Amino acid sequence: MRELPLPTMPLAELPAGRRRGILPSRPSTPSPSGAATAAAAPERLSVGWARHQDEVREAQRLRHQVFAVEMGARLSPVSGTPEGHDADLFDPYCEHLIVRCLDERSPQAGEVIGTYRVLTPQAARRVGGFYSETEFDLTRLRPLRDRMAELGRSCVHEDHRQGGVILGLWGALGSFLVRNGLDSVIGCASMSMRDGGHAAASLWDRLSRTHLAPIELQVRPRLALPVDDLRRDLPVEAPPLIKGYLRCGATVLGAPAWDPDFHTADLPMLLQLRDLPEKYRRHFLGH
Repeated sequence: MRELPLPTMPLAELPAGRRRGILPSRPSTPSPSGAATAAAAPERLSVGWARHQDEVREAQRLRHQVFAVEMGARLSPVSGTPEGHDADLFDPYCEHLIVRCLDERSPQAGEVIGTYRVLTPQAARRVGGFYSETEFDLTRLRPLRDRMAELGRSCVHEDHRQGGVILGLWGALGSFLVRNGLDSVIGCASMSMRDGGHAAASLWDRLSRTHLAPIELQVRPRLALPVDDLRRDLPVEAPPLIKGYLRCGATVLGAPAWDPDFHTADLPMLLQLRDLPEKYRRHFLGH
């Protein structure tokens, strides 16, 4: 079975040190019983960059569990991918950020429970473009490309979605961007199509009036969600990840694309570090 090589990058493009940081997550939710109990000790998390192919495979196993098993996505892994893994042609060119749970009380102790992958501008040129370009025409983003990275394949194990994992991921991503002189990130934020797309169309209708990027940065979907044929008046709430991006100053770049394999509507989003609110700038960028 052929192993995919890890990307070879110039020193300036690599995360500084590639070392792991250990941090506590947010405390667990109190018991609903109402009994007076001591606050549960927070679990310990390790956040770091995958250093070899075995760690990339761990991230790919988590992705398969979340996307295929939990969400029902129809994955098409590249040749040579082990069973039960999510892998595509972009993976060998990406940096893979992983979070492990170090709490011995957890059945997943030591396993990867959260992941993100990052495609830098240099790596995007080597692979022939960004993953987002399979869903959107990014022509108008050309002036940003030299300092723009792409975030993707974000997922967290269903037992660890209280907030600490995603905060740890975002903190490491912020350091990566600063150290590598990158000032913009793009990505596709997914919304479920289980209701046929009505909720996604309604959310897009609302965000198009409140968080739409200026016309010079807007992009077009290659396979558009047919929003004109769907309800757009539902009182829907943005998924947690989209809500988090918006709080950080992200904008929506245009109408959602329809991804039939993942059965999602994907919103193109852009975050420019200059737009980060001060409190997030201190937390994620350290200044």
